[in-house]
Amino acid sequence: MPPFSVLDLAPVPQGATPADALRNTLDLAQHAEQWGYNRYWLAEHHNMVGIASAATSIVICHVAGGTRTIRVGAGGIMLPNHAPMIVAEQFGTLEALFPGRIDLGVGRAPGTDQLTLRALRRDPSSADNFPQDVLELQALLGPLQPGQAIQAVPGTNSNVPIWILGSSLFGAQLAAMLGLPYAFASHFAPNALMQALQVYRERFQPSKQLDRPYAMVGVNVIAADTDEEARFLFTSAQQQFTNLFRGTRGQLQPPIDDIESYWTPAERAQASNMLSRSFVGSPETIRRGLENFIAETEADELMVASAIFDHAKRLRSYEILADMHKAMSRESALA
Repeated sequence: MPPFSVLDLAPVPQGATPADALRNTLDLAQHAEQWGYNRYWLAEHHNMVGIASAATSIVICHVAGGTRTIRVGAGGIMLPNHAPMIVAEQFGTLEALFPGRIDLGVGRAPGTDQLTLRALRRDPSSADNFPQDVLELQALLGPLQPGQAIQAVPGTNSNVPIWILGSSLFGAQLAAMLGLPYAFASHFAPNALMQALQVYRERFQPSKQLDRPYAMVGVNVIAADTDEEARFLFTSAQQQFTNLFRGTRGQLQPPIDDIESYWTPAERAQASNMLSRSFVGSPETIRRGLENFIAETEADELMVASAIFDHAKRLRSYEILADMHKAMSRESALA
């Protein structure tokens, strides 16, 4: 049974503040550690009033400082927004503070709109340099080489594990070529999932970091005691994705009784496609869906996102999933 991990965007529910969201993030991380989740990742997004994890390395420090054993990292840092030197220093510092617990997932999307990209002082063409930036980042986090004039302090020889994030074949090809672990964002971009996993596994070249392919797959899980309650909670995510198409990004909205009255048929089709790798329901319903999904993808790890408005309900969803994972792991060991 593959390990389960948590992906958190530090959502800001309607009527709450970023401070509230960050307190909830730490609380969820502490519970996730207690419940046996493998890692806790945070994602970089900018100019989004519903997401409080823009300063991702700082939030990682907040979470790592409030936990003891769970791995904490970025899922991910949007590398075109940053000089590799700065990322190496930030994550070298995190590794110095929390040795053996830090992950660095990197992606080539900006994590924002083009106007905000310019506010970040980055050229929109920066994404074209993503493979070179990954190699530079690897070198800065690796051992000091003879004659190397520039080094990240802290950072050099920290060997923070680098992951390639992706939602297309590009990331799969790069991760395979560099021999790095690969995380596919099927929790919001599921269409190329199976093809990307095939490309990654078939083309993988062993490296110093990794001797065999390791694929982590993103899913949405909204678990509750009943199917009806879970479907109700899921309407927050459905509204969130509908609002993306409307260009009205805002705070995470409370669930509603009738989602059909909220979206048009076209919006429903678009949002439902993006959310097609979502598992919503009671423990029995979630288990059936995840067992089929794991068999289909042969994922080495699942990274679970849960956009739930009420923090207590969000905790309960992850608790249900953790209990389910323990039961599935016991049965797998006995089989």
